[in-house]
Amino acid sequence: MKHMNSEVKEERTSNKKRIDLFLVPIVLIAAFLNLFKIWTDEYANAYYTAAVKSMLQSFHNFFYASFDPGGYVTIDKPPVVFWIQTISAKIFGFHGWSAILPQALAGIGSVLLLYVLIKRTFGVWAGRFAALAMALTPIVPAVSRTNNIDSMLVFTLLLATWMLFRAVRTVKFGWVLAAFAMIGVAFNMKMLQAYMVLPAFYVFYVVATKITWKKKIAFLTTATALMLAVSVSWAVVVDSTSADKRPYMGSSQTNSVLELAFGYNGINRLTGNTSVTGSSHKQPAQTEQQTASSETKQNSNSSADSSQSSNQRKSSFSQKMQAPGGGNQNGMFNTGNPGPFRLFQKGLSDQISWLLPFVIFSIVGLFAGVKFKGPYTAKQKESLFWLAWLLPVAVFFSIAGFFHQYYLIMLAPPIAAFAGAGAVALWSMYKQHNDWKSWLLPGGILTTAALQVYIMSPYVSSIGVAPIAGVGALGVILALVLAIRKQRKNSLTNYLGAAAMVVLLAMPAYWAMTPIIYGGNSMLPSAGPDSSSGMGGPPSTATNSKQSGFNGMQPPGISSGNSSSNNQMQPPSGSSNGGQMPGGSSNNGQMQPPSGSSNSGQMQMPGGSSNNSQMPNSFSSKSSSSKRKSGGMNAEVNQKLLNYLTKNNTGEKYLFATTDSTSAAPYIIKTGKPVMAMGGFSGSDPILTVSKLKAMIKKGEVKYFYLSGMGKGGQSDVITWIKENSKEIPSSKWQSTSSSAQQGPSGNGTLYEITLK
Repeated sequence: MKHMNSEVKEERTSNKKRIDLFLVPIVLIAAFLNLFKIWTDEYANAYYTAAVKSMLQSFHNFFYASFDPGGYVTIDKPPVVFWIQTISAKIFGFHGWSAILPQALAGIGSVLLLYVLIKRTFGVWAGRFAALAMALTPIVPAVSRTNNIDSMLVFTLLLATWMLFRAVRTVKFGWVLAAFAMIGVAFNMKMLQAYMVLPAFYVFYVVATKITWKKKIAFLTTATALMLAVSVSWAVVVDSTSADKRPYMGSSQTNSVLELAFGYNGINRLTGNTSVTGSSHKQPAQTEQQTASSETKQNSNSSADSSQSSNQRKSSFSQKMQAPGGGNQNGMFNTGNPGPFRLFQKGLSDQISWLLPFVIFSIVGLFAGVKFKGPYTAKQKESLFWLAWLLPVAVFFSIAGFFHQYYLIMLAPPIAAFAGAGAVALWSMYKQHNDWKSWLLPGGILTTAALQVYIMSPYVSSIGVAPIAGVGALGVILALVLAIRKQRKNSLTNYLGAAAMVVLLAMPAYWAMTPIIYGGNSMLPSAGPDSSSGMGGPPSTATNSKQSGFNGMQPPGISSGNSSSNNQMQPPSGSSNGGQMPGGSSNNGQMQPPSGSSNSGQMQMPGGSSNNSQMPNSFSSKSSSSKRKSGGMNAEVNQKLLNYLTKNNTGEKYLFATTDSTSAAPYIIKTGKPVMAMGGFSGSDPILTVSKLKAMIKKGEVKYFYLSGMGKGGQSDVITWIKENSKEIPSSKWQSTSSSAQQGPSGNGTLYEITLK
């Protein structure tokens, strides 16, 4: 106990020391990568930004995280991060950047927390290198520059880790409770994803705490109970509230938070099962996958792009999507195919895996000579913690059926921790040993450089041959020179070791800057030379790589005036369905199959919106402006439609109703007025019935309906009734641009009016 008290006193003394001057530039780098130009993203992720706009208007909307100001449906995540974003918007005003700011600060905070966590046990240089590796992990700033949840989630889990480490050092039960309660808070950010770190917490506390087994079990049981109570606290309140007194729980099929947590945001992520049942219909749901599918379309604003031949486009798509032997190596949204080497496949490797070989060598070095029964040093105990974080998360991403690239930020802390701790450990072994341990450093450098060459090779057309050849050559040379000079202990050897670390971080640093250089995407953030496409795969044939490229979806009432199919995406040969997304109905946003394919190959837009995959001219002209509206959704407003709806509103609660959040979000952001997304985020939520809609119309709550395509999930009956009992508004009254070539079976959408007595 005296020893523990002396450690606490030592920690307090160290905290009073002056700031680490080497940490300052690392923090400045993190600040630049996370903050620079976030003010140019006007809408951010429009789905979440619309919710912040709504939550600013009332405590009711704030508490439930309502997507719309009318309190009709919530967003598909718990509210804690959006509470923080709303507070930020309240303080700084409602902007895209004020919604992004908390996540950007969380990204910087994660760098600082990792420095503190690693420095105390592994040394100051280990802490510095770990912090730098965290800052330069490409997916970290890519996510932190958006209003998505994951950056804040990782910061919260690292804060919980700091509390757990303090609990072990001080042997104080209060810190154990605080650590697990913080995981409960993280659950209310992104549900079950927060629990991915639990194996690390349990293993570390059991191994590292010097108390009796009886106390360990009692403390962990109590702490787990508190964690569960905090986790379900909001869900219990919401689910116990009468459904008519709160918004519908978005993306659930039973209007339940717990069903959302363990279904849509839980088990379905592992299994990849996205089918839902709505009303009497059973069909694939339009989930995040479907909305994201529209983001894969590359758009053009130059004659050079529009003059590409279909063969060239087919070749480009095949190069991106076909693996050797005809397999789909990139998988859905470039998340690869499940398997033990998934994290080394393109699409994932360039987001997170740059240092993985070095991490593997570091793990070997840090655990060298460890006996199963102990005793364990402090370094070995904390290494076990980071390993118990790394392995389960890596296994999940290796086998999961559905996730997005930016979820990989969950792997960043343990990878950065092992990179920092391992760099110091391997260097020490290199300098002090003559056995096999001394070969770990040059071996780690050589294999890591080889992987980085592999990661960069698909991007040769974007970044050129020089950086690829440079990393490969320097990696080989430095590894060989270090191997040759293994017995020589002088300053030149030290410089060579430092140079090797610089070489290994050079390209991750460039990749981390690509969202700034090329523009990012706020809905599906990723890093790389094509970061604005949100796909993180090899670059497309688009000539303007800085183009936003994510808003091929057209806002209600804006027709492209171009029926060309030049931008249609070709699926890999042999595709059985032509690449149609779950729940897709035919439209003109097509993936055109080769001859002989059994399906028309049309790629469904969110909400069934017809689209020819071409960016409207009104948006293309703004793609290089100082303010980006690339909200990953339909982040444009048809002013003529808005004027018409505003002028003809006779006291209705909702400005208009539409199938899903894609069309609704920009109008909520622009006006702050209620817009009803009848089927929630994707249009598949069974929220509305014909009888409920009739009652709403009779009460004078809504009379205008913008429809594009067929209803999804439980909404098809509602859509059919609307079409059969409404008056169609002539497009000349509300379309901002007329076009003789309507795209798809329902054009760019139709505006209906219904009044019932």
